[in-house]
Amino acid sequence: MKNPLLRTDKEITELYARHKSTVYRVCFAYLKNPADTEDAVSETFIRLIKSAPAFESAEHEKAWLIRTASNVCKNQLKHWWRRREDIDRCYDLPDMAKVETNEVLETVLALPDRYKAAVYLYYYEGYTGAEIAGILKQPQSTIRNHLREARAILKERLGDVFDEK
Repeated sequence: MKNPLLRTDKEITELYARHKSTVYRVCFAYLKNPADTEDAVSETFIRLIKSAPAFESAEHEKAWLIRTASNVCKNQLKHWWRRREDIDRCYDLPDMAKVETNEVLETVLALPDRYKAAVYLYYYEGYTGAEIAGILKQPQSTIRNHLREARAILKERLGDVFDEK
């Protein structure tokens, strides 16, 4: 891409249109809350606009957004307010929009954070173990172990519903 000052509104709009659903799904996997997810998606694209990195390819662009989104979510989860306020009680509000999920996705979202990102990127986004290692900046062996351990947890929790494909 170009210098941030040369990026047009059209280019930013195209970037957003291409990647908004992926970024939303990554953020929802971490935050499990539509309101916080929307904030994280906005923050991710604001960081894209401010830093305006040069991308080598469409895959590099997507990987940068996924990595940035996961960092934004991790920062939100560490925020002092989250430790003080029980966000789960907000789900009882009548106007709260809920994202429909199936049993498998709910179980994936309930995995510990170290497994969740690898499982999501592998099964839902179609990345290979090597690509996930690059995105998450972890060794490939760590990603393979996370996937293996997550599969064992999912098989235990889901029983016959679990299909490793």
